This record gives sequence, C-alpha cells and structure tokens, in this order.
Amino acid sequence: MTRKIYLTLLLSIICTLLSAYAFAQRAGSGADQIATFTSPIDGVPTEGNLWGLPVNLHGQSTYINQRYNNFNSAYSGQNSLSAINSMSYTWSGTLFFGARLAPNTDVYFNPEVISGAPFSGLVGLGGFTNGEGSKATSAQAKFYSARAFVRHTINQEGDKVLLENEANQITQTVSSNRVVITGGQFSTLDIFDDSRYAKDPRIQFMNWGNMTYLAYDYAADARGYSWGLAGEWYLDHWVMRASRMLAPKNPNGRDLNWQIFNAYGDQAEIERQHHIGKLPGKVSVLAYRNKMILARFQDATNYVLANNAQGTQAINNVRNNYQYKTGVGIHGEQALTHDLGIYGRAFTSDGNTETMSFTEADNSISIGMGMNGTSWSRPKDSIGISVMQNGLSNNRKNYLQAGGVSYFIGDYAGPGKTISYRPERIAELYYNATVVKNVLAGLNFQHITNPAYNSARGPVNILSFRIHAEF
Repeated sequence: MTRKIYLTLLLSIICTLLSAYAFAQRAGSGADQIATFTSPIDGVPTEGNLWGLPVNLHGQSTYINQRYNNFNSAYSGQNSLSAINSMSYTWSGTLFFGARLAPNTDVYFNPEVISGAPFSGLVGLGGFTNGEGSKATSAQAKFYSARAFVRHTINQEGDKVLLENEANQITQTVSSNRVVITGGQFSTLDIFDDSRYAKDPRIQFMNWGNMTYLAYDYAADARGYSWGLAGEWYLDHWVMRASRMLAPKNPNGRDLNWQIFNAYGDQAEIERQHHIGKLPGKVSVLAYRNKMILARFQDATNYVLANNAQGTQAINNVRNNYQYKTGVGIHGEQALTHDLGIYGRAFTSDGNTETMSFTEADNSISIGMGMNGTSWSRPKDSIGISVMQNGLSNNRKNYLQAGGVSYFIGDYAGPGKTISYRPERIAELYYNATVVKNVLAGLNFQHITNPAYNSARGPVNILSFRIHAEF
C-alpha cells in the first residue's frame, strides 16, 4: 500500500473514532443515533447531523463531448494534434462528504470517478480544451480519492461572516479576521487563484487557460491533486495565502514524491478585495517556486544537436539534477453590474526547465467576461466569452525548433519540419441553460490559432456540449 492510501485510511479512522465518541457522549441524553438531514438547499436535503456531528453531502456529475473537423496542417509529428476530424469526451462523478469534528474543525472526503478519451492522447496543445481531460486516460471508469483533508479555522475579532452550505463547506459563521489551515489531499487550485467568472470547467469556461493561469506550473499529480499544507490569513479585505505541496516523482506523473523537503511546490498569494459602487472586485498577486529533478531546455537542446536526436524526448536524457522553477502572476476581476463581470490574468514563468505538473506554457494572458441571464428573463442561465494568448520561453522554443519533443507538444516531422513559432491564441464562448433544477446543459465553442505554438498548423474550431448536474 502506498503512503497516500495509509493517510486516507488514517483520516477515515480518525473520523470514525470521533463519530463513535460523539455517539457515545450523546447516546445517554437521547440524541438521534441515525443520520437526519433537515436543512434543504434548493429542495435537496444536503446538511444535517450524523451521530451528533454536523455533516453535509453534495455530489456532481458532468459529461462533456467535444468535436472538430479536419484542419490545415503542413505536417504532423508524434505530439501533434491530429489534423483529422476527431471526437473527445469525459464523464466525471464526485461525492463531497463533510463532517464537523469540533466547532471550528471540519474533515472532507471526495471520492471521484472519471472516464473519457482526450484529443490525440492529450497532446498537441498548450491550452487544452477540456479542464477534465487530464484526469481521463481511458474509456474505462477509474475510481480514486480526489480530496481527503482537514480544515481548521482560528477566529479573531472582526465582523461576522456567514459561509453557506455548499460542496466542501458546512454552514459556518466565521470572523472577517481569521486564520484557516488546510492539510491533507486537495488541489492547489482549491486554495489559490479563485475567480467568480473563470475557474470551474464543469460549469464555466472549459479551457485550461481559464481554470487558472496557464503558465502557473502548480504542484500536482497527473489528475491535478496533491497532498500538502496550506494557510490563509483573512484581515477584513485582505487575504494572504501560502502552501507547500508534494511534487510528482516524475514530471506530469501520477505518483507523488513524499520527500517534501527535497521536492515540492511552494506558492504564496496576496489578495485585496474591494467594492466599486457597491459592486465587488479584487486584485491578487501569486508567486510560486518549485524544486524537483528536472531537465533544463538548454541541456536538452545541446543533447539533440550533439546526438542527432531530433524527434525524441531528449529531456529524458538530461534530467539529472534538482532544479528550481519560479513564476509570478496577477489576477483581477470586477463586477460591472449585478449580472455582469470581467476578469483578467497574466503570468510568466522562468522557462528554463521542463514542465513539472501542468502544461507547456511559459507566459500567458487571458481576459474575459461572464454574465447571467437576468436581462432576458433566464436568471439561472449564464454566458461567457474570453480570449487568451500563450507563449514559450526562448529556451523551450529553441529546444522544439532544434527537433526536440516534449510531453504535450513538439511537431517534429523530419528535417526542416519543426515548429514555426507563433504564440498560441484561443477564443472561447459558452452558454449554459438551466434545464431543470440543479441540471444545466451548455454549448461551448473554441477557436484555436497556432495550436502548440506552430503557425504551420491550424486554425482548429472545437464545438462542445456539456451536461452538468448537482445535488
């Protein structure tokens, strides 16, 4: 058994023991000894008590189908997006279970299942078109633990703030001045770079570049989750965050490296919330620093040229030493009306080393807007539009132009047929319609020029259909 499984079991055992203790304490007083759910959300009972412990239960299921027709391609390599019309899909299901062990301490567990088939085996793009694509590697359904973490809140003096019942949040009144500590298995993006308009590919924009900064190489396993410790300090309108997360054993690998002082991903963020004309907005700055055994692109380029190794992943031959990788970005968003808001993100990474956990981009910028359908009498519908540009560092670009191939990109197809570099540009538009309560159906369109940073290929137009349900 892996250490990850041991920790998951340990959390389960702790929850069970504490639940049993609470049951024993309340049994003599005639307290309920079975689950009772009494606080409906949208008519669905999701929060109540289990053996005297406040608990909640939510769930989601999302199906995404994407297609594109043939597109222009002067040549194709082993890591190129197929130029032939293709179909991709993902289906995911998640349960969100939470229990309050003490007045300010919660534990959460999210088992998840996914199946699917990404375009071209998940190669050929910097900004991939489906945020769930990295989790799905085959049509066979895979079950795994997505999250298993403990959250503890330390309230200080300040105004009272109500956190309402939702997935991974039991209803709670906290102080505007507080410290929140999260430890266990979760996603770095659960804590950092939050956005009202561009965050969740299950209900908002689908492209990876709208989940977060595309050039943010955050520590995670191949599915986007990790283990670590995070702290958040709320001071009225300010929030400061920091965390250390486990890095994968190998770049973009499934298994994590538990030597947390030798290989890790650190990040820090400072956020300032504000109101303009009583409409909310915020600005945040995020920086990260990764440490891991990684290949340097300059070394890989030298290897390709010295050994006539065009068309190979030469990065595998020069991955010998621990390297540091850093980056910094800024994110801002502002509500313009009660129904319409805008956002923007910009990020740059040093670009000296290969990707550790996310995708192949060294700088990225995105802007967009989102609004609900109140003005056309469909307040639970939503629409969004965005544009983004993704770029590569000179070191990564030189490696690809020399004929090297990376994990997700590299169009080498023979002498003189490497990437003709141009920034990758993506426009995205979506519309979600509420079909029945807690169920939406949506359409999404993405127009991609210079896929995988190569002007000799594309553009490609991708049409998507989505169904999402919650309880």
